[in-house]
Amino acid sequence: MNQPIVFMFSGQGSQYYQMGKELFAHNAAFRQKMLDLDDFAVSRFGYSVLKEVYHTGNRLSDPFDRLLFSHPAIFMAEYALAYALEQRGIRPDYVIGASLGEYAAAAVSGVLSAEDALDCVLEQARIITETCRNGSMLAILGDPALYEDDPLLGEHSELASVNYHSHFVISGEREHIKKIMDDLREKQIPHQLLPVSYGFHSALVDQAEQPYKRFLAQKSIRTPFIPYISSATGEAETDIQADFFWDIVRKPIRFREALQFADSRQKGLYIDAGPSGTLAAFAKQILPAGSAERIRAIMTPFHKEQTHLQQIEDSILSPPGRRL
Repeated sequence: MNQPIVFMFSGQGSQYYQMGKELFAHNAAFRQKMLDLDDFAVSRFGYSVLKEVYHTGNRLSDPFDRLLFSHPAIFMAEYALAYALEQRGIRPDYVIGASLGEYAAAAVSGVLSAEDALDCVLEQARIITETCRNGSMLAILGDPALYEDDPLLGEHSELASVNYHSHFVISGEREHIKKIMDDLREKQIPHQLLPVSYGFHSALVDQAEQPYKRFLAQKSIRTPFIPYISSATGEAETDIQADFFWDIVRKPIRFREALQFADSRQKGLYIDAGPSGTLAAFAKQILPAGSAERIRAIMTPFHKEQTHLQQIEDSILSPPGRRL
């Protein structure tokens, strides 16, 4: 039996300026899909996402935290990469979405059209920007039990995700997260502030719920034609309702359970279609020892995307366009 291919799509926190630049320059399918999606963004909201992402004045090291641009940019890069892979004959047997990455997973699996998915992302960014106060998200490299054991964490933040045995993310008010960072620094617990200006997966986004649900009710949602595993539930989704796309904003991310669910069905080849290889790094910590060879990333801040893409193609296609 063929080893199933699983595309994984990450969310906020995985973005950076110039992401996918090498693919945009050298991969015709990726570039064309990015341009098509950018045309839609311009027609919908009047601004170009690509001009922001690839502006020469924006360095890779600069925080890419302007939600109106970072939100659609993540979706566009992920969907364009999935399209480029499919144009090379590399098609998923499953998709896994995590947080904002659920929209790319939904589009690739046929739940939403690419245009509707991007529209949802654009509108979500607009509503959150207009209705929600700013917040912060903090990744902590430590045992998730710390969240329950440390009163400062439990009282001043919400658990946004548990990614693996020594990595979790919290959301909270900016001043509260700063206090938590000071406390973690004193305790010498490694942590990293994510390039995100809002506290996703927490009460800080609750003001967006009703206007966003009204918007979602207008969208046509279909049954997935590719099995779709969601990190909002940790399992496969077959009967998706509009409110599901609010849940992926508000509920904690359960990527670990989603990945374990996929791997329990059949051990697959996992391709991280996100901008930074974040989910590939998580997967190597979650799956059993010896699984690293079946976990791949293409886009990373260090680029070499064309090389990574060619390596994946060489490993699973023989001859070109035919699955082993």
